Amino acid sequence: MDQEPLPSEGYAEVRVVAATPDVARRVAEVLRRCFASAEQRSYPAGQEGGTRLHLTIDTTQAAGPARSWLSASESSSKDPAHTDEV
Repeated sequence: MDQEPLPSEGYAEVRVVAATPDVARRVAEVLRRCFASAEQRSYPAGQEGGTRLHLTIDTTQAAGPARSWLSASESSSKDPAHTDEV
């Protein structure tokens, strides 16, 4: 499997998979309240009407709840990815 290129320093690519577009948009809205973000892109997911939403967020411009959470958290390279992540 080909590896996707990593986002630039300070940015994160977020993928949301939800049963409906409205649920995916609500998750994206919460992320936008915490971080600056680029335009979201949405795609169909599955044959039952699900939605896959892609969003690029800028973690260097954290606001509100994310600012306090980020300052208290530490990144660990020891944490493995979930087995269902691609």
